[in-house]
Amino acid sequence: MGRYFGTDGFRGEAGVTLTADHAYKIGRFLGWYYGREHEKNGNDAPAKIVIGKDTRRSSYMLEYSLVGGLVASGADAYLLHVTTTPSVSYITRADRFDCGVMITASHNPYCDNGIKLVNHRGEKMDDETISLIEDFLDGRLVIDGNALKELPFAKDDRIGTTVDYIAGRNRYIGYLISLGVYDFRGVRVGLDCANGGAWTIAKAVFEALGAETYMMGDRPNGLNINRNVGSTHIAALQNFVLDNRLDVGFAYDGDADRCLAVDERGNVVTGDHILLMYSLYMKERGKLVGNTVVATAQSNFGLFKALKENGIEYLRTQVGDKYVYEAMKKYGYRIGGEQTGHIIFSKYATTGDGVLTSLKVMQVMLARKKKLSELAAQMTLYPQVQYSVRVTDKDKVMNNEELKELLSSVSSALSDKGSILVRPSGTEPVIRVGVEAEDDRTAKQYADRIADLVRRIDQE
Repeated sequence: MGRYFGTDGFRGEAGVTLTADHAYKIGRFLGWYYGREHEKNGNDAPAKIVIGKDTRRSSYMLEYSLVGGLVASGADAYLLHVTTTPSVSYITRADRFDCGVMITASHNPYCDNGIKLVNHRGEKMDDETISLIEDFLDGRLVIDGNALKELPFAKDDRIGTTVDYIAGRNRYIGYLISLGVYDFRGVRVGLDCANGGAWTIAKAVFEALGAETYMMGDRPNGLNINRNVGSTHIAALQNFVLDNRLDVGFAYDGDADRCLAVDERGNVVTGDHILLMYSLYMKERGKLVGNTVVATAQSNFGLFKALKENGIEYLRTQVGDKYVYEAMKKYGYRIGGEQTGHIIFSKYATTGDGVLTSLKVMQVMLARKKKLSELAAQMTLYPQVQYSVRVTDKDKVMNNEELKELLSSVSSALSDKGSILVRPSGTEPVIRVGVEAEDDRTAKQYADRIADLVRRIDQE
């Protein structure tokens, strides 16, 4: 993990650990770096960088600072305005930008924010480039043996410009609509947009496909993103679906790169359920490349059991959609994701896309002519207990020998009837503790023991 950038970008409390100065310097570096790449390739055109943001109040502050840095270094900045992370990824790739930037802290509260970077293919930025950005932020950038404390400013006609690029977001909406292979007329759909980036996009897509659409989490005010709505507060959508007698509901997070669903009975349908139902659908049609699904160590044991029973192989990666995509790209697999709803359909996208995921769930429902509850019943979830334990020193906790011994003991006790996962968060100062077992009591017992020890170690 980097000095500033974690597994999902540079994230922190806006104005405290992630400031306007950070954004300006990142813009300065990106504008200079890609301009330099152009020169090396004999290209006299300015670098082109596309930017999107979510609905947080601080997103405007970071956007303007980032743009200031970009144009000062000679790059042209194209603004998608309020949008989703997958839209930035798509437009970067489709419209041949040098890179893309999304300003978001995803599922975090409004006081946090973040900067996500993607390369020209719409994939998460490589570690080498991230390391150079971090070196520049720390004032120790070295290029070709030369220390660069400052970067040259563009002047005269080489100063960059800013372009309103709302057309790019509209093109992304059109792309999603083109992927809807069934008519949604007659289906009552609830959409919880978390007061985030999807609040206009999801509605436009579902209504264009004919769905009778019911909206919630579509009143962003800069301070209410993810507040008691969205995929991290799924109970709101469960009640909404039941109260309005809907056929299905979909909940996104702040930047809409993840999606969870709610069936017509008000039950939560997780990312693991979605992975299973769509992989079975692909297998039936001969589309499941390598007969393999990519999931993470955090996926429910019930998913792996159901895949095995249906003759489907699986590959488990570290937690993080970054690692899922890397494995999919390496082996050419078509579907992968996380329990939290980051689902990647590599034929159509290079990142998790919540709205695309909801379209794919609709596709399976309509193709099979089944309710979502019937499709979700193909998998039995093992009870899971999960805690996020706030700590001051993640490395200190994870390297503790007493904790390692306890984890080994619990793993042996569970054997093949459950699993444990204890890891440092890549985006927050917490240790994630997860235990799954055949019954709730056993899972909670072990999770409590581990969480208590984590707290004690951190306080020592």
